[in-house]
Amino acid sequence: MAEIRFGLLGQVQAWLGPDEVDLGHQKQRHVLAALLVDADRVVPVARVLERVWGEDAPLSAQTTLYSYLSRLRRALSAFPDHVLIERHPGGYAVRVDPDRVDVHRFRRLVAQARAVDHPAGAAEVLERALELWRGEPFSGAESAWFTTHRNTLQREHAAARLALCDLLLRCGRDADALAIASARAAEDPFDERVAGQVVLALHRLGRTADALACFDRTRRVLADELGVDPGAALVELRERVLAGDPELLRVEAGDPGEGPAETITWSAPATLPPDVHDFTDRAGQSAALVERSITGGRVVAIIGMGGIGKTSLARHVANRVADRFPDGQLWADLGDAAAGDVLARLLRVLGVPDRAIPVDHAERGDLYRTLLRGRTMLVVLDNATTPGQIYPLLPGTGTCAVLITSRAKPTAAEGVEWVELDVFTTEEGVALLAKLVGAQRVAAEPAAAERIVALCGGLPLAVRIAGARLAARRTWRLDHLVGQLSDERRRLDRLAIGDLEVRASLAMSYAGLSGPARRLLRLLGLVEVPDFPPWVVAVLLELPLDEAVEHAEELVDAHLLTVSEVDPVGQYRYRCHDLVRLFAVERAEAEETAADRARAVERALGGWLALAERLTEFVPGPCYARISGDAHRPPVGDLVPDLSPEWSDTWFDAERSALLAAVRQACRARLVDLAFDLAGCLEKYFDLRGMYSDWLALNREVLDVCVEHGHRLGEAVMRRGLLDVTTWIADGPGKAMDRLRVEALALWDLFAELGHDAGAADVAVMHSWSLTAAGRHAEAIAVAETALALAARADHVGGSARAELALGLAHFDSRGLTTAIEHVERGLVHARQLGNPRWEATALQFAGIGYGEAGQFETSRRMLDRSLAITRAYRDSYTEVLTLLASARLHLRVDRDRAHRDVERSLALSRRHRMTHHTAQGLELLGLLALEENRPHDAVAHLEESVTLWRTRGWHSYHAAALESLGRAYERVDRVAARRAFAEAREVYLRIGDTDRAARIEA
Repeated sequence: MAEIRFGLLGQVQAWLGPDEVDLGHQKQRHVLAALLVDADRVVPVARVLERVWGEDAPLSAQTTLYSYLSRLRRALSAFPDHVLIERHPGGYAVRVDPDRVDVHRFRRLVAQARAVDHPAGAAEVLERALELWRGEPFSGAESAWFTTHRNTLQREHAAARLALCDLLLRCGRDADALAIASARAAEDPFDERVAGQVVLALHRLGRTADALACFDRTRRVLADELGVDPGAALVELRERVLAGDPELLRVEAGDPGEGPAETITWSAPATLPPDVHDFTDRAGQSAALVERSITGGRVVAIIGMGGIGKTSLARHVANRVADRFPDGQLWADLGDAAAGDVLARLLRVLGVPDRAIPVDHAERGDLYRTLLRGRTMLVVLDNATTPGQIYPLLPGTGTCAVLITSRAKPTAAEGVEWVELDVFTTEEGVALLAKLVGAQRVAAEPAAAERIVALCGGLPLAVRIAGARLAARRTWRLDHLVGQLSDERRRLDRLAIGDLEVRASLAMSYAGLSGPARRLLRLLGLVEVPDFPPWVVAVLLELPLDEAVEHAEELVDAHLLTVSEVDPVGQYRYRCHDLVRLFAVERAEAEETAADRARAVERALGGWLALAERLTEFVPGPCYARISGDAHRPPVGDLVPDLSPEWSDTWFDAERSALLAAVRQACRARLVDLAFDLAGCLEKYFDLRGMYSDWLALNREVLDVCVEHGHRLGEAVMRRGLLDVTTWIADGPGKAMDRLRVEALALWDLFAELGHDAGAADVAVMHSWSLTAAGRHAEAIAVAETALALAARADHVGGSARAELALGLAHFDSRGLTTAIEHVERGLVHARQLGNPRWEATALQFAGIGYGEAGQFETSRRMLDRSLAITRAYRDSYTEVLTLLASARLHLRVDRDRAHRDVERSLALSRRHRMTHHTAQGLELLGLLALEENRPHDAVAHLEESVTLWRTRGWHSYHAAALESLGRAYERVDRVAARRAFAEAREVYLRIGDTDRAARIEA
């Protein structure tokens, strides 16, 4: 349900979700603002009159006030669960959560930022606080009280901006700090603290001369306007800048805590491909582009037909101006990629961990533009096809420049300056040819050189390919190539303007290949992956690896394939240019039978499946049953390096892009068995690396194909993975545990219908978890015992481990601690038998929680520390979060510092990866720590947020416990609120049959 929000930091407004609530005319809004400043507290009528009308309020003001309050009550009557205007003896009160009023939320976040002891986290909180400001507080209200309160808030706003600027400098976000400090300096040129921030930020950004000039401007302003010199601190900073003090460049570390934290760490990207060493200019167009592109906020697009040289020109221009963009240069080859996928790639380049990349594409764009805000960067978008690709990738800041290449000018493209490329003139084409084959050879046969350019239609790609062939054959005369190109049957009779020029040029190179190399090119064109290792060539040609690679190297010599550096597992990789691949597809359709084309695709994609299936066994992750289809798997064991199990996740790192593309091609080709099988192999890797957006998108795409073709087993496998990721990571409609209960039961029926005991065991465990969450413990235990029997019947060790933990959880949640520990210990035995580090860490985590509740502190601590060691060794943040929460709870009263460290790190990770369940637990623990430290107001803030999150989860025992803790916190600050929290906690406990805890509250 949408929540109502009130805004006082600007126009006085209210919203329900995205929709504005009509609060009436301005004076009526000011009455509401006068009450909301003291939200949830009684304000005497006389004070409301003074606040709105001033000390000399007219006699009619009180009658008018009652009229306004009546109208406001009617306007807000639709939201009784969120806000009420109550009449009390002598005054009125707006009963509303203060955090729904932006003034109070701003102040809470500012206070919260002060409590965060690491600059990056504190800066993030302050940025959230400052984003609440929409303009001048109480806009339009002119009474003395509103003016005084407005001035106070504006001072707080200025102080928060200054504090944020200091924090940004401490954590190395210098460009962001400069943007804030520069704006503040323009508002108050006498503020030496702000001047110091500008000087330091400029110096760190490599603009030392500008930093010193800023100091000089400040000194002149102070002398001319105030007759004083700069203070000692600013003068000392200038001297340190002049001396090049390295301490000025030092930044503080990010999140505290044990082990490596995944943080968004800025480093200036430099992903431009190298300059084209034989670039040939077109009548000064490059120089004109340079002048345009260096202007901040300018978007310039190079358009023209395929092969016209757009990318070469962009590479050349970008490299020429790179040093003018000190914050970095980004290059993205768009092709047919969706903007959301490109955003994910760019975010990784900008330092965002996989787990922190939002699932929603619009949110990716927001994060991308936030990271670029205030930075001076060049963004190159190559091979764009539609405005829908381009616009989400524009920085949205006037300090960045954008260079785009596109084959055609997209319609409805506003704000873009277009430069259209034409074919080479004869002189330009001959100049390129001379660079490729040597000036002496061209000078010896000038007429033949001009004829080659003419026969290539002046198309740069065609000229380049012709020059490459001549360069590779030093004995050929240029006139010999003229003879080849003159044969129209070899030129495909369309060497003029358009894509056909590319086809003809490629056909010429194709004709010079051996038969096996030509066939290899045709078959490679059918495999729609961005790059591939050598074994793919051997699988396609069905030849020994060495022999197959010789044919691939022939394609490299003909510039139809390129070779990259070695990948993380030591394989070099081939890449086929998109235009070359399109040409290869055409040749395959003309020269290969439909059956041979289909067989080639199945063999190549099946090779990835065979390897993924072999290696996924060793990836630490969820221990679901491995469920396979009947897709063809060619023998590839002798074609790849002998990868040991510990290299399994690294192999998936190397093949990630190819595997994603392979699954999607299998979907398009309706190779359903192959699609669901390969997608299933990726699930453990996705989970380990936190690639939840890829997991969601891929499983949904494969699921659609399975449903379309009635492939029930594939449908079941894809739904199993989707149910896992949507329950624990991604947000969905309704309460998560209620949704899990319904969907798990339906999926259980599907596996039962298929007669698949192992799959049924997996989803039965999910169903048991949901029943435990609902407080239906007897049913949860019965279902988990069924899951255990199904797993045993299927010899599914991972299923047995999961079922034992589900039994332990159900008994634990129903206060059967001894039985719970027995089941968890058996689960640990199964986990170790399975050899899956993720699940061993999970079982240790559950056991540690149980022993902690049983009062066996040392046993609990030892198990939790071992779990943490495993999760950190495999960079498994998902499992680490819950173990940290358990450790924090264990140390709550015996080692408060350790408890703080553990809960802060768990919250940092869970917020970053949108683990709502774990975030709610962490906030409750922060609240309990605040209570232990006699900080009841902080405790209330944390616990209120925790309760809000638990309402979305549907796990009743956790929800009730958080409400009970909230009541304890409110007992120290607001007895009425405490009674409300206790009453709701009692009701939830009774709903799940926990009469003991309900009675404890009553007592």
